[in-house]
Amino acid sequence: MDRYHAMQVLVRIADTGGFAEAARQLHLSPPAVSRAVASLEALIGARLLTRTTRSVKLTEAGVRYVADCRRILADISDSEAAAAGIFSRPTGTLTITASVLFGQFYVTPIILEYLEAYPEVVGRMLFLDRLTNLVDEGIDVAIRIGNLPDSSYSAIKVGSVRRVVCGAPEYFERHGVPRHPAELADHRLVASTGAWTSLDWRFGREDKIVVHVSPSLFCNSNEASIAAARSGWGLTRVLSYQIGPDLVGGALQTVLEEFEEEPLPIHVVHPEGRNASAKVRSFVDFIVPRLRANRLIN
Repeated sequence: MDRYHAMQVLVRIADTGGFAEAARQLHLSPPAVSRAVASLEALIGARLLTRTTRSVKLTEAGVRYVADCRRILADISDSEAAAAGIFSRPTGTLTITASVLFGQFYVTPIILEYLEAYPEVVGRMLFLDRLTNLVDEGIDVAIRIGNLPDSSYSAIKVGSVRRVVCGAPEYFERHGVPRHPAELADHRLVASTGAWTSLDWRFGREDKIVVHVSPSLFCNSNEASIAAARSGWGLTRVLSYQIGPDLVGGALQTVLEEFEEEPLPIHVVHPEGRNASAKVRSFVDFIVPRLRANRLIN
């Protein structure tokens, strides 16, 4: 028995005062209406209607049950309407994750622009230099850098980044420009232990080159190692997006470009697939073309 359908039938009988009229309004046969009521009565174990040749009246139990049915059906209707609204109109809290500097430089301006366009959405930015679990941590959209594992998540490629060696122009004026990875041994190096745990720096796409480096300074954050390089103190190795503003402004420049490894892809990822809510669909549609248009990550 479809209890939801049977409740609708009982309420319609109570409203119309008869089986025949209820059947007509619900586009059912009179026997189907009778069976629905009989099923409810059998399930509850109480008579809900008193039927005579001239009228149909609710029993005392029927009066209470119909009142409950009206409340339940109204709650279901409200829930369906709310769910439909969430799917059709961007509302609610939207949680986005990215690595710290990528989020700061490239995602934050887009999020602010999006929230201006969709004022019913509340943004929540979660920028971390670690891999997050989208489902467990309640994340709607992630910007991932690197090759993705096979998963059921939806992923859209928006660009790529490179591992680069960089330094300040004044450093190169004083110490010269390395022409081969092996020449890094003659330079003062800064290593970020937060991102590069290995002291073996790998270069090349086809002919692989591995250089074991001996940094003069270790930093536990990318920001610190970049700041040291920006000051002209030494060279560091980071992902190209992390120094995007410095490259544009001329505070840093890259070297050894012809020895770089294969670029790492950037994807916009979300777990909802085709059934994504309006806030997720609208944000993905919003951020993808803007990231693709950014020349610093393409």
